[in-house]
Amino acid sequence: METLLQQIINGLVLGRMYALVALGYTMVYVIIKLINFAHGEVLMVGALTSWSIITTAHEAMPGIPGWLLLLVALLISCVVAAALNFVIEKVAYRPLRNSPKLAPLITAIGMSILLQTLAMIIWKPNYKPYPTLLPAKPIQFAGAVITPTQIMILGVTALSLAVLMYLVNYTRLGRAMRATAENPRVAALMGVKPDTVISATFIIGAVLATIAGVMYASNYGTVQHTMGFLPGLKAFTAAVFGGIGNLGGAVVGGVLLGLIESIGSGYLGVLTGGVLGSNYSDIFAFIVLIVILTLRPSGLLGERVADRA
Repeated sequence: METLLQQIINGLVLGRMYALVALGYTMVYVIIKLINFAHGEVLMVGALTSWSIITTAHEAMPGIPGWLLLLVALLISCVVAAALNFVIEKVAYRPLRNSPKLAPLITAIGMSILLQTLAMIIWKPNYKPYPTLLPAKPIQFAGAVITPTQIMILGVTALSLAVLMYLVNYTRLGRAMRATAENPRVAALMGVKPDTVISATFIIGAVLATIAGVMYASNYGTVQHTMGFLPGLKAFTAAVFGGIGNLGGAVVGGVLLGLIESIGSGYLGVLTGGVLGSNYSDIFAFIVLIVILTLRPSGLLGERVADRA
């Protein structure tokens, strides 16, 4: 039971981060029917930017509180990642908006490789330790352990998801996003600017990915230029699992995928005496993807986006 509770905690932490990234995939797909495979690299750029800010500030102002430094680094990284995603949409995707679907897909994969290469040049290919900015003493909970960093991740991701849901459902921008997703030509006739809405969607997705990237780096304590590849693929799996095109489905898919991966790898390690376990955790995400695409291609919650005229 203690093992189960510990893996549930780990799975919720991991799943919340997957959900943030999956929402970025889903929002872009809903509006322009594009899978932005460079989204994981936006996460990576956000995390590496925060690492640069934190390490520089540590040397310049060693007495600054850890939580404040993390907050400042997160805010600046969100701005950098948002600007990057805005440029990606404008330069790489907008000219191909009316092209065959294969063209923007190939462009997205190329942009992913380009961003990884540029990050390797800028930050070097070696793994970098991410500073521990919050208290490291774990908290005992019913036989399980949770760290202050994990508590922060659960709180920050829950707040981010709540803000996003409010923005989409109760604000003017949210109404414009829903209208553009329904039919961009009709939305334009009603005074909505589809290009502006699409750019805003990419910016919001970048902010969510950066939050997930900084949380991911804080939890695992390391950053590197390829760190966004697997989380990006798993978040895409989560979006498909929950129902690509459905915001609630992205959240459900992310949390469930995190739980499946964590519980599966935890019990695999127990059953094999530690021979197998965390090193094989990645297989569970892709087993889920294969099963879902085979048995229910629309995902758990299906797709609620109407076909365009």
